[in-house]
Amino acid sequence: MNSNTSTHADAAPGSAPSWLLLGAEPLRAVCELASAQFMNKSALPQGDGHPVVLFPGLASDARALGPLKGLCEGLGYTTHDWGRGFNTGPEGDIDDWLDGLAHDVKEQVGDTDEPMSLVGWSLGGIYARELAKKLGPRRTRRVITIGTPFSGTVQQTHAGLIYRLLNGSKAELEAETMRRLATPPEVPTTSIYSRSDGVVSWQACIQRGRRRHVENIEVSGSHCGLGWNTEVFTIVADRLARR
Repeated sequence: MNSNTSTHADAAPGSAPSWLLLGAEPLRAVCELASAQFMNKSALPQGDGHPVVLFPGLASDARALGPLKGLCEGLGYTTHDWGRGFNTGPEGDIDDWLDGLAHDVKEQVGDTDEPMSLVGWSLGGIYARELAKKLGPRRTRRVITIGTPFSGTVQQTHAGLIYRLLNGSKAELEAETMRRLATPPEVPTTSIYSRSDGVVSWQACIQRGRRRHVENIEVSGSHCGLGWNTEVFTIVADRLARR
């Protein structure tokens, strides 16, 4: 596990991960899940009960978030998944769609003044970052992204293939949208990435530039297994416990 808040000079834009890494994803994810079953979670810091909202990756839902939700609940957090079921990507005007998602999230969390932490896996991390910008520091305590390509291009991920299968259209991002996604929220933000990610290029998951409230942390794992990776569990537990 490597924490790095530097500019990552070696994190130049690249291509999508190799087909070899992509092909090994299912087996590696199963191995990570098996490892998580034997993880001793008793040493992890206990939570203070504040709301935590989880966002799934593209083409996944609450079932994929099950291990992560179980971890957060076991640590004492009031944990919610995003509440929209299967993630097929945003539809229509992105701001209107995010406004609707923000409304749904606030409805799920309920009538509380306590700021929430937003944790997103892959595409779900982009939702978490953008919602934090909309909700602001008063409603958002922290953002954690897991294998989220917020600073790259469509060419740096294989997820565009899945998006096209689900929506029948090619995933494209305008330059202005790319700049927007690469701008971090104003709250403490942690980006967890893996150089052996077989779905998205790790360079696309790096927050560039020096910002005191933003950090990049490297783990070893597959993209599909990051949601139950033991290193990820340790980082999530530690960051959620921080004031």
